Amino acid sequence: MSRAASKVGWLIVLAALLSATAAGAQATSPAGAGRSVTLTVNGSGAGGTTVDVALEIVLLMTLLSLAPALLILLTSFTRIVIVLGFLRQAIGTNQMPANQILIGLALFLTFVIMAPVFADMNQNALQPYLRHEIGQGEAFQRASGPLKDFMLRQTREKDIALFLDLTNREAPAAPEDLPMLVVVPSFVISELKTAFQMGFILFIPFLIIDMVVASVLMSMGMMMLPPVMISLPFKVLLFVLVDGWHLIVKSLAAAFH
Repeated sequence: MSRAASKVGWLIVLAALLSATAAGAQATSPAGAGRSVTLTVNGSGAGGTTVDVALEIVLLMTLLSLAPALLILLTSFTRIVIVLGFLRQAIGTNQMPANQILIGLALFLTFVIMAPVFADMNQNALQPYLRHEIGQGEAFQRASGPLKDFMLRQTREKDIALFLDLTNREAPAAPEDLPMLVVVPSFVISELKTAFQMGFILFIPFLIIDMVVASVLMSMGMMMLPPVMISLPFKVLLFVLVDGWHLIVKSLAAAFH
């Protein structure tokens, strides 16, 4: 987990550095082209730090605060946590497993599924940048390539066409040329639809058990006994007998590969 987390962190660092460079270029007036304004520490110009570095630090801290949102929107985390939530609701165990357990499981599954993508980003973008072999812009382009490819494999063409229309953009010649402004929201709504479809399928066997139990209780005239109280042990028993957690995790991982 630590390696995958560090790779995500380095991606955010690269994005922050690129954004800071662009912001610094826009903040420089034409009259001051070729010169950098310095913030001196000891009262002299020697050893001072540039305003660009200060902007980089501010933007870096801002993007780090958005790291949870980036993790949710740019990885498989969204689908996994929604499916696990549907599963708990279908079984009817209320707060069992607890939210912390479901989120923790979804987080670790996300790192497992995204490990090849993070490894590609680390090898082709982060490590060359740390060795000063490439610049910030090229590092960001290399890092966004594997991530964009992963998202496009899970995204429907219908959703991409929707956001191309909303942003008034023409469809590029190749999917790799799509901007992240289009890819990210298209990926998110595609993941939401897929997660809800999987949640519907999960509900069917447990719903059948609820209907059978309710019908039996009504035929026996036991109107005062809540059907949920009787059906819950049967649903838990069914889920344990079929090794439900293994099947759910295996299905989620296979869906992304």
